[in-house]
Amino acid sequence: MPDIIQSPLQPTAWLRKLYLTRAAFSFVWVALAFSVARQSPVLTTILLVVYPAWDALANLVDARMTGGPRANPSQMLNTWISALVTVAVVASLVLGLQIGLAIFGVWAIVSGLLQLATAVRRRKRHRGQWVMMLSGAQSALAGGLFVARQGTDAPVLQTLAGYATVGAVYFLISGLVILLRKPQERPVNPLAATPTASSTSCGR
Repeated sequence: MPDIIQSPLQPTAWLRKLYLTRAAFSFVWVALAFSVARQSPVLTTILLVVYPAWDALANLVDARMTGGPRANPSQMLNTWISALVTVAVVASLVLGLQIGLAIFGVWAIVSGLLQLATAVRRRKRHRGQWVMMLSGAQSALAGGLFVARQGTDAPVLQTLAGYATVGAVYFLISGLVILLRKPQERPVNPLAATPTASSTSCGR
């Protein structure tokens, strides 16, 4: 039943689509953060909540499309952490707590390390993972900087937008690496799968 046999190229094609989609989303998010959100507190709030929520969704779909939750523990853990960060951001905004940079900083550290772990695990099967390894390491470093800047006058949204810009570039590069260096399927020789006349006539 060939319709249930999964091609080995399907996970690679999915990762390419995921990385390019995440890059596009981040570029749009950054454009909004640096433009209309400057004059709109409501849009600022929405962007701050949407960013970790989107990350949670992307990690969840990634895990399900590349082997399932059991095969992707780091992705599932990243999903739950991003979801908790979304709740923490909402709570801090509702309560008026000025701890946004600290929340996003801790999240960037943990999610970056998990992204690094995921890329290390995938590096032998999928292209472009060296870019994801760099992205994860950079995320952890940026998170430390966020935590160190907590309590200063640094604007949370614009600071996070700079971080998101770098992440978008990493996703774009990784997606392009997979796209441009995608392994090609070998054509199936129909004669190889069809018994020859000599083999069918043999008495085995």
